[in-house]
Amino acid sequence: MTNTSAIASRQLGNTGPSVFPFALGCMGMSGMYGPSDEAESIATIHEALERGVRVIDTGDFYGMGHNELLIGKALKGRRDQALLSVKFGALRAPGGGWGGVDTRPVAIKNFLAYSLTRLGVDRIDIYRPARLDPAVPIEDTVGALAELVKAGYIGAIGLSEVGADTVRRASAVHPIVDLQIEYSLVSRAPEKNIFPVLDELGVAVTAYGVLSRGLLSGSKPTASNDFRAHLPRFSGNNAARNAELRAALERLAAERNVTASQLAIAWVLHRGANIVPVIGARTRQQLTESLGALDLRLGADDLARIEASVPAERVAGARYQDAQMAHLDSER
Repeated sequence: MTNTSAIASRQLGNTGPSVFPFALGCMGMSGMYGPSDEAESIATIHEALERGVRVIDTGDFYGMGHNELLIGKALKGRRDQALLSVKFGALRAPGGGWGGVDTRPVAIKNFLAYSLTRLGVDRIDIYRPARLDPAVPIEDTVGALAELVKAGYIGAIGLSEVGADTVRRASAVHPIVDLQIEYSLVSRAPEKNIFPVLDELGVAVTAYGVLSRGLLSGSKPTASNDFRAHLPRFSGNNAARNAELRAALERLAAERNVTASQLAIAWVLHRGANIVPVIGARTRQQLTESLGALDLRLGADDLARIEASVPAERVAGARYQDAQMAHLDSER
């Protein structure tokens, strides 16, 4: 077991809390990667808390509310151990489809009311719009969230998948503790324009997709409801080309007697003290493997060798389908 007492905590921005170096992402516990086991999901949340993990990350649209209900059940009697990070704003349809984004102030209050009830809490620690709403100025969205901070319903404000200009505009209204964005060995776009602004403003990164949704760990979509089956990196010839990158990572990992997943996570951890990887473990076994990355120490030469062996520019396919990429403020 990892000795959590020896692990340095990380600060969520200039104004946020000090946290364990990992967050637990719970999306996969509500069907996005195929079937999941509720008892194992709850046991995984409990073990994460016992191992020192504080940030439990979800979205009110994961499983159309199922994920929040699951987390609420898991946190009964353990609320003081967790920092709840919740995304809102994505609209869902009864058949499971997506209907855009709504971050109007009146909608935010509505989303929050339901999340508080499903989670069984009276306060959410970090609340964030899941995407930028093109119809609502970010100043209006953050202004509404600031009022909810003042009222005590949320503790801090975060953002998700937005670009540098949006972060600046949001930060001018209220302090932002973190930006949640996809970042991994093969998804490095934020480094150029976004990360320098975050450093300047004192905003942390909660990095999701650190294994590129299993691409770097060898996980493949098998269930009919696994959304990865529709992602370009897992489709057609792209899948075979990307398998070459994974094989290169596996060879490097074998030299250290660790797994490819552990090496990929360790690389993200070493990219900055303000980065907190969001680990999407659905089982205790996956959680334990991920925590093993904390024992790896990588120097500058190690990082350079990993990056040369798994160059981001060689990944085949975008991280989302074209229509979804077009709506991402972070990609503009």
